[in-house]
Amino acid sequence: MWCVYTCDDAIHAYEKKPFTFVPMISFPNAKINLGLHVIGKRDDGYHNIETVFYPIGWSDIMEILPGDENTNGIEVHLSGLPVAGKHSDNLCVKAYELIRKDHAIRSVKLYLHKQIPMGAGLGGGSSDAASFLLMMSELFSLNLQRDQLLNYAKRLGADCAFFVDGKTVFACGKGDEFTPTAVVLNNYYIYVVHPGIHVSTADAYSNVVPERSSVNIEKVLQEPIVKWKNSLVNDFEKSVFDKYPEIRIVKEKMYEAGALYASMSGSGSAVYGIFKNDPGKLENFGSMNTWSGEL
Repeated sequence: MWCVYTCDDAIHAYEKKPFTFVPMISFPNAKINLGLHVIGKRDDGYHNIETVFYPIGWSDIMEILPGDENTNGIEVHLSGLPVAGKHSDNLCVKAYELIRKDHAIRSVKLYLHKQIPMGAGLGGGSSDAASFLLMMSELFSLNLQRDQLLNYAKRLGADCAFFVDGKTVFACGKGDEFTPTAVVLNNYYIYVVHPGIHVSTADAYSNVVPERSSVNIEKVLQEPIVKWKNSLVNDFEKSVFDKYPEIRIVKEKMYEAGALYASMSGSGSAVYGIFKNDPGKLENFGSMNTWSGEL
Protein backbone atom coordinates (compact mmCIF):
# COMPACT_ATOMS: atom_id res chain seq x y z
CA MET A 1 0.00 0.00 0.00
CA TRP A 2 1.22 3.53 -0.63
CA CYS A 3 0.12 7.13 -0.27
CA VAL A 4 1.33 10.67 -0.92
CA TYR A 5 3.06 12.52 1.91
CA THR A 6 3.72 16.24 1.44
CA CYS A 7 6.70 18.03 2.96
CA ASP A 8 6.12 21.81 2.84
CA ASP A 9 9.78 22.70 3.38
CA ALA A 10 10.85 20.66 0.38
CA ILE A 11 8.11 22.19 -1.79
CA HIS A 12 9.11 25.72 -0.76
CA ALA A 13 12.74 24.97 -1.63
CA TYR A 14 11.71 24.17 -5.18
CA GLU A 15 8.74 26.49 -5.63
CA LYS A 16 10.60 28.86 -7.95
CA LYS A 17 11.73 26.08 -10.23
CA PRO A 18 9.69 24.58 -13.08
CA PHE A 19 9.29 21.29 -11.23
CA THR A 20 7.79 21.07 -7.76
CA PHE A 21 9.09 18.07 -5.87
CA VAL A 22 6.47 16.49 -3.61
CA PRO A 23 8.13 13.89 -1.35
CA MET A 24 6.25 10.66 -0.88
CA ILE A 25 6.07 7.82 1.60
CA SER A 26 4.84 4.27 1.06
CA PHE A 27 4.50 1.04 3.02
CA PRO A 28 5.54 -1.85 0.73
CA ASN A 29 3.91 -5.00 2.08
CA ALA A 30 4.93 -8.65 2.11
CA LYS A 31 3.27 -11.72 0.61
CA ILE A 32 2.96 -15.40 1.43
CA ASN A 33 2.72 -18.39 -0.89
CA LEU A 34 -0.30 -20.63 -0.58
CA GLY A 35 1.15 -23.83 -2.01
CA LEU A 36 4.17 -23.81 -4.32
CA HIS A 37 5.02 -26.33 -7.03
CA VAL A 38 8.29 -26.21 -8.96
CA ILE A 39 7.36 -27.89 -12.21
CA GLY A 40 10.32 -27.45 -14.57
CA LYS A 41 13.55 -25.71 -15.53
CA ARG A 42 13.36 -22.95 -18.14
CA ASP A 43 15.81 -22.11 -20.93
CA ASP A 44 16.40 -18.67 -19.37
CA GLY A 45 17.70 -20.21 -16.14
CA TYR A 46 14.53 -19.65 -14.15
CA HIS A 47 12.04 -22.34 -13.13
CA ASN A 48 8.37 -22.63 -13.98
CA ILE A 49 6.25 -22.61 -10.85
CA GLU A 50 2.63 -22.71 -9.74
CA THR A 51 1.54 -20.90 -6.60
CA VAL A 52 -0.94 -18.46 -5.14
CA PHE A 53 0.47 -15.13 -3.97
CA TYR A 54 -1.45 -13.68 -1.05
CA PRO A 55 -0.65 -10.18 0.31
CA ILE A 56 -0.17 -9.63 4.04
CA GLY A 57 0.28 -6.49 6.11
CA TRP A 58 3.91 -6.85 7.26
CA SER A 59 5.53 -3.84 5.59
CA ASP A 60 8.65 -1.76 5.11
CA ILE A 61 8.62 2.04 5.17
CA MET A 62 9.91 3.95 2.15
CA GLU A 63 10.29 7.69 1.63
CA ILE A 64 11.58 9.61 -1.38
CA LEU A 65 13.03 13.11 -0.97
CA PRO A 66 14.72 15.47 -3.45
CA GLY A 67 18.38 14.82 -4.11
CA ASP A 68 21.02 17.51 -3.69
CA GLU A 69 21.08 20.00 -6.56
CA ASN A 70 24.54 19.02 -7.75
CA THR A 71 24.06 15.26 -7.56
CA ASN A 72 22.97 12.85 -10.23
CA GLY A 73 21.28 9.55 -9.47
CA ILE A 74 19.84 7.95 -6.35
CA GLU A 75 21.19 8.19 -2.81
CA VAL A 76 20.05 5.35 -0.55
CA HIS A 77 19.75 5.51 3.24
CA LEU A 78 18.91 2.23 4.99
CA SER A 79 17.68 1.61 8.52
CA GLY A 80 15.94 -1.16 10.42
CA LEU A 81 16.96 -4.72 9.62
CA PRO A 82 20.45 -5.00 8.07
CA VAL A 83 20.54 -5.33 4.28
CA ALA A 84 23.31 -7.42 2.77
CA GLY A 85 24.86 -6.77 -0.61
CA LYS A 86 26.22 -3.82 -2.56
CA HIS A 87 24.37 -0.55 -3.11
CA SER A 88 24.08 -1.35 -6.81
CA ASP A 89 22.33 -4.65 -6.02
CA ASN A 90 19.38 -2.92 -4.35
CA LEU A 91 16.29 -3.42 -6.53
CA CYS A 92 15.17 0.18 -5.95
CA VAL A 93 18.49 1.40 -7.36
CA LYS A 94 18.00 -0.87 -10.37
CA ALA A 95 14.44 0.44 -10.76
CA TYR A 96 15.70 4.02 -10.73
CA GLU A 97 18.26 3.22 -13.44
CA LEU A 98 15.64 1.52 -15.62
CA ILE A 99 13.36 4.56 -15.44
CA ARG A 100 16.20 7.01 -16.01
CA LYS A 101 17.07 5.29 -19.30
CA ASP A 102 13.61 6.14 -20.64
CA HIS A 103 12.69 9.37 -18.83
CA ALA A 104 14.36 12.59 -17.73
CA ILE A 105 14.13 12.43 -13.93
CA ARG A 106 15.87 14.25 -11.10
CA SER A 107 18.14 12.83 -8.47
CA VAL A 108 16.41 11.48 -5.38
CA LYS A 109 17.17 10.39 -1.85
CA LEU A 110 15.60 7.11 -0.83
CA TYR A 111 15.07 6.37 2.85
CA LEU A 112 14.17 2.71 3.36
CA HIS A 113 13.35 1.31 6.79
CA LYS A 114 13.45 -2.48 6.53
CA GLN A 115 11.01 -4.44 8.66
CA ILE A 116 10.33 -7.40 6.36
CA PRO A 117 13.15 -9.95 6.82
CA MET A 118 15.31 -10.75 3.81
CA GLY A 119 15.94 -14.28 2.58
CA ALA A 120 12.59 -15.17 4.09
CA GLY A 121 10.35 -15.91 1.10
CA LEU A 122 8.15 -12.89 1.87
CA GLY A 123 9.05 -10.80 -1.19
CA GLY A 124 10.16 -7.71 0.72
CA GLY A 125 12.78 -6.58 -1.78
CA SER A 126 10.44 -7.11 -4.72
CA SER A 127 7.68 -5.20 -2.95
CA ASP A 128 10.05 -2.29 -2.27
CA ALA A 129 10.98 -2.15 -5.96
CA ALA A 130 7.37 -2.24 -7.18
CA SER A 131 6.38 0.48 -4.71
CA PHE A 132 9.34 2.56 -5.84
CA LEU A 133 8.21 2.27 -9.48
CA LEU A 134 4.70 3.40 -8.58
CA MET A 135 6.01 6.31 -6.53
CA MET A 136 8.40 7.49 -9.23
CA SER A 137 5.63 7.44 -11.82
CA GLU A 138 3.47 9.59 -9.56
CA LEU A 139 6.28 11.80 -8.34
CA PHE A 140 7.58 12.78 -11.76
CA SER A 141 4.16 12.69 -13.51
CA LEU A 142 5.39 9.97 -15.86
CA ASN A 143 1.88 8.53 -16.16
CA LEU A 144 3.26 5.03 -16.56
CA GLN A 145 0.50 2.64 -17.60
CA ARG A 146 -0.01 -0.71 -15.88
CA ASP A 147 1.64 -2.62 -18.74
CA GLN A 148 4.70 -0.36 -18.55
CA LEU A 149 4.97 -0.81 -14.79
CA LEU A 150 4.64 -4.57 -15.16
CA ASN A 151 7.35 -4.60 -17.84
CA TYR A 152 9.77 -2.73 -15.58
CA ALA A 153 8.88 -4.97 -12.63
CA LYS A 154 9.42 -8.20 -14.59
CA ARG A 155 12.90 -7.01 -15.52
CA LEU A 156 13.73 -6.54 -11.83
CA GLY A 157 12.67 -9.90 -10.38
CA ALA A 158 10.46 -12.93 -10.84
CA ASP A 159 7.80 -11.96 -8.27
CA CYS A 160 8.21 -8.18 -8.46
CA ALA A 161 5.32 -7.77 -10.91
CA PHE A 162 2.88 -9.22 -8.37
CA PHE A 163 3.31 -6.17 -6.15
CA VAL A 164 2.28 -3.69 -8.87
CA ASP A 165 -1.36 -4.61 -8.20
CA GLY A 166 -0.81 -6.50 -4.95
CA LYS A 167 -3.98 -8.57 -5.28
CA THR A 168 -4.33 -12.29 -4.62
CA VAL A 169 -3.48 -14.20 -7.81
CA PHE A 170 -2.63 -17.61 -9.13
CA ALA A 171 0.92 -17.27 -10.48
CA CYS A 172 2.68 -19.45 -13.01
CA GLY A 173 5.57 -19.16 -15.46
CA LYS A 174 8.56 -17.93 -13.46
CA GLY A 175 6.11 -16.29 -11.06
CA ASP A 176 5.13 -13.36 -13.26
CA GLU A 177 2.09 -14.68 -15.14
CA PHE A 178 -1.11 -14.04 -13.21
CA THR A 179 -4.76 -15.00 -13.25
CA PRO A 180 -7.36 -13.86 -10.69
CA THR A 181 -8.31 -16.41 -8.07
CA ALA A 182 -11.24 -16.65 -5.69
CA VAL A 183 -9.24 -17.45 -2.54
CA VAL A 184 -10.68 -15.51 0.39
CA LEU A 185 -9.25 -15.65 3.92
CA ASN A 186 -11.21 -12.84 5.49
CA ASN A 187 -11.81 -13.23 9.24
CA TYR A 188 -8.79 -15.49 9.66
CA TYR A 189 -5.55 -14.51 11.37
CA ILE A 190 -1.96 -15.08 10.34
CA TYR A 191 1.16 -15.45 12.45
CA VAL A 192 4.52 -15.24 10.67
CA VAL A 193 7.83 -16.31 12.19
CA HIS A 194 11.28 -15.60 10.80
CA PRO A 195 13.76 -17.94 12.54
CA GLY A 196 16.76 -15.74 11.78
CA ILE A 197 18.01 -17.95 8.94
CA HIS A 198 18.74 -16.58 5.47
CA VAL A 199 17.83 -19.10 2.77
CA SER A 200 19.43 -18.42 -0.60
CA THR A 201 16.81 -18.61 -3.34
CA ALA A 202 19.40 -19.93 -5.79
CA ASP A 203 20.45 -22.69 -3.38
CA ALA A 204 16.83 -23.59 -2.69
CA TYR A 205 16.10 -24.03 -6.40
CA SER A 206 19.28 -26.05 -6.92
CA ASN A 207 18.16 -28.54 -4.28
CA VAL A 208 14.59 -29.07 -5.44
CA VAL A 209 13.62 -31.66 -8.06
CA PRO A 210 11.21 -30.08 -10.59
CA GLU A 211 8.14 -32.21 -11.19
CA ARG A 212 4.64 -31.41 -12.41
CA SER A 213 2.24 -32.07 -9.55
CA SER A 214 -1.08 -33.86 -9.91
CA VAL A 215 -2.50 -31.55 -7.21
CA ASN A 216 -4.37 -28.47 -8.39
CA ILE A 217 -3.53 -25.71 -5.91
CA GLU A 218 -6.61 -23.62 -6.67
CA LYS A 219 -8.93 -26.60 -6.14
CA VAL A 220 -7.29 -27.39 -2.82
CA LEU A 221 -7.73 -23.79 -1.72
CA GLN A 222 -11.48 -24.05 -2.27
CA GLU A 223 -11.66 -26.79 0.37
CA PRO A 224 -11.99 -26.03 4.10
CA ILE A 225 -8.67 -24.87 5.58
CA VAL A 226 -8.55 -27.84 7.95
CA LYS A 227 -8.04 -30.07 4.88
CA TRP A 228 -5.08 -28.11 3.50
CA LYS A 229 -2.51 -29.70 5.81
CA ASN A 230 -2.21 -32.93 3.83
CA SER A 231 -2.65 -31.56 0.30
CA LEU A 232 -1.36 -27.97 0.05
CA VAL A 233 2.39 -28.40 -0.37
CA ASN A 234 5.41 -26.14 -0.77
CA ASP A 235 7.96 -28.12 -2.80
CA PHE A 236 10.88 -26.30 -1.18
CA GLU A 237 10.11 -27.56 2.31
CA LYS A 238 11.71 -30.99 2.01
CA SER A 239 15.20 -29.86 1.01
CA VAL A 240 15.14 -26.69 3.13
CA PHE A 241 13.97 -28.59 6.21
CA ASP A 242 16.71 -31.19 5.67
CA LYS A 243 19.34 -28.45 5.63
CA TYR A 244 17.75 -26.28 8.33
CA PRO A 245 15.79 -28.51 10.74
CA GLU A 246 15.12 -25.43 12.89
CA ILE A 247 12.65 -24.26 10.24
CA ARG A 248 10.78 -27.58 10.37
CA ILE A 249 10.52 -27.16 14.14
CA VAL A 250 8.95 -23.72 13.68
CA LYS A 251 6.28 -25.26 11.46
CA GLU A 252 5.61 -28.02 13.99
CA LYS A 253 5.29 -25.47 16.80
CA MET A 254 2.83 -23.50 14.69
CA TYR A 255 0.50 -26.51 14.59
CA GLU A 256 1.05 -27.10 18.31
CA ALA A 257 -0.12 -23.52 18.87
CA GLY A 258 -3.41 -24.28 17.12
CA ALA A 259 -2.81 -23.25 13.50
CA LEU A 260 -5.36 -24.61 11.03
CA TYR A 261 -2.66 -24.59 8.37
CA ALA A 262 1.07 -23.85 8.46
CA SER A 263 3.68 -23.62 5.73
CA MET A 264 7.00 -22.14 4.78
CA SER A 265 6.57 -19.16 2.45
CA GLY A 266 8.38 -19.20 -0.88
CA SER A 267 11.85 -20.70 -0.64
CA GLY A 268 11.98 -19.81 3.06
CA SER A 269 12.86 -19.23 5.74
CA ALA A 270 9.72 -17.58 7.12
CA VAL A 271 6.93 -19.88 8.29
CA TYR A 272 3.33 -18.77 8.69
CA GLY A 273 0.32 -20.21 10.45
CA ILE A 274 -3.33 -19.44 9.71
CA PHE A 275 -5.62 -19.32 12.75
CA LYS A 276 -9.36 -19.07 13.21
CA ASN A 277 -8.96 -16.71 16.16
CA ASP A 278 -6.31 -14.14 17.06
CA PRO A 279 -3.47 -16.22 18.54
CA GLY A 280 -2.04 -13.26 20.46
CA LYS A 281 1.66 -13.39 21.30
CA LEU A 282 2.95 -16.95 20.93
CA GLU A 283 5.67 -17.55 23.49
CA ASN A 284 7.07 -20.75 21.96
CA PHE A 285 9.04 -18.81 19.34
CA GLY A 286 11.25 -17.04 21.87
CA SER A 287 13.09 -14.04 20.50
CA MET A 288 12.47 -14.84 16.81
CA ASN A 289 11.20 -12.03 14.60
CA THR A 290 7.42 -12.36 14.35
CA TRP A 291 4.45 -10.54 12.86
CA SER A 292 0.74 -11.20 13.14
CA GLY A 293 -2.45 -9.68 11.81
CA GLU A 294 -5.86 -10.29 10.34
CA LEU A 295 -6.03 -11.57 6.79
